[in-house]
Amino acid sequence: MSEVDAVAGGAAAGEPPASESSQPFGRRRDVMIVLPGLLLALMLAMLDQLVVSTALPRIVGDLGGLNHLSWVVTAYVLASTITTPLYGKLGDLYGRKRLLIAAIVIFLIGSALSGQAHSMDQLIAFRALQGLGAGGLMVGAIATIGDLVSPRERGQYMGYMMAAMMIAMIAGPLVGGYITDSLSWRWIFYINMPVGGAALLYIIGTLHLKRNKIAHKIDYLGAAVLSIAATAIVLVTTWGGTQYAWGSGIIMFLIALAVVSVAAFIWVEFRASEPILPLHVFKNRNFSLSSGMSFLLGLAMFGAMTFLPLYQQTVQHASPTVSGLLLIPMMLGATVTSLLAGQITVKTGKYKALPIVGSAIMTVGMLLLATLGPSTSRLVSMGFFVVFGVGMGFLMQITTLIVQNSVEAKDMGVASSSRSFFQQIGGSIGVSVFGVVFFRALNSSLSARLHGVSFAAGGGINPASVQHYPAIIRDAVYGGIAHGLDTVFIWAAPTAALVFVLAWMVKEIPLRGRAATPDTAAQSQPEPTLVA
Repeated sequence: MSEVDAVAGGAAAGEPPASESSQPFGRRRDVMIVLPGLLLALMLAMLDQLVVSTALPRIVGDLGGLNHLSWVVTAYVLASTITTPLYGKLGDLYGRKRLLIAAIVIFLIGSALSGQAHSMDQLIAFRALQGLGAGGLMVGAIATIGDLVSPRERGQYMGYMMAAMMIAMIAGPLVGGYITDSLSWRWIFYINMPVGGAALLYIIGTLHLKRNKIAHKIDYLGAAVLSIAATAIVLVTTWGGTQYAWGSGIIMFLIALAVVSVAAFIWVEFRASEPILPLHVFKNRNFSLSSGMSFLLGLAMFGAMTFLPLYQQTVQHASPTVSGLLLIPMMLGATVTSLLAGQITVKTGKYKALPIVGSAIMTVGMLLLATLGPSTSRLVSMGFFVVFGVGMGFLMQITTLIVQNSVEAKDMGVASSSRSFFQQIGGSIGVSVFGVVFFRALNSSLSARLHGVSFAAGGGINPASVQHYPAIIRDAVYGGIAHGLDTVFIWAAPTAALVFVLAWMVKEIPLRGRAATPDTAAQSQPEPTLVA
């Protein structure tokens, strides 16, 4: 019997798999006490991405040029990507609490240093340090909720998670824009300090989990090989066709390194006693499909949305604050539909239709955004953002729910981190690939309008100064940026359409209900520690 069938059989009988019997879900009161700290950790990760995204045009204009924009994002996403599986496995073995605390501390150190950066190289390096901590924030919070709450009940907690995300989604662009306009872009990193400090203190004070001593072995070799593979893949997509020709020696070397590293990782994982990413979970159809959907979602969303603030602040003449306001309809659309999706799963126990509907709407939203031009009004673009956000809302949490419902409790951390890993590696590749697409389309448009002049490669477009260009150059820049953005969304739309295809292949397994009796449910999830 396959893993999927075994889980489905247990769910049909109203019981969890046998391996879960020793890991009871927590009572609602216990979970609600811990939940605020976990939500703060989620907000910390989301606030950083949204705050920084709004201020990116001003940052790159100040520190060194437009051609570095994608690397400010890529460094953060890549660092968080390569550490995500390690956080998930270490959380399974050493306990969620200590890993969450370590992740928050690393993230806050990276934030403080990013605020002190005086060159683009420094900012990229410190953003990478931030990413090393961020890799454990989302995974730690989601996996802890997965430990404490049954899949059937988890839908209602998705509502709490999305409420926190709504605050971050709305406050992030606004705070980022306001701070950039009123103070300095450096303060968008310092804002993490009070939020992170509050999350740290709350988790230390409320998250008390029992610990059992067990022997274990960390798959450091697997983690190292996976990191090399992820880094090589992202560097190929970032440098190929820009810094280096596709046929150059360094690109060929990176491609070979990626292929060899992936093969080596598979070989290592088959032989590891406790693999960082157990390959047996890929035999589970829903896990594999959800991982593929997460990869494509990350590629499409992170890649395509990176350049929206640049379009708003340049072509639509919006300040960073107004740019944040213009994104609110997208965030509200995503939040409302995520809350709706959570309620549907709680009441019906069904979820397959949600990613199907979401991916279809998201594809339509991308096609609409591909029509943005220099003359598109803010009101029309906000309407397009709503459609795009509604589609995202049906997808953001459902893939996590599908993954967690399809694996045994012992693989909860690995499953959660693996889903996040594939989404982040997709986002990292998406930012790099669509960055190349954007700059090529921009340069092509500028060359056609200005007879061979190219600005993108030189990194000289600053939203604050474009309006002072001569009219012929200013109009060419506006048209070029709009053309670059349209090209990005045209290429991203088929990716969302492929998510729609994969969603139809998901097998709807009944969501498992509460696994424990009231007496046993009061017990916390045991957390293992290293044997002395």
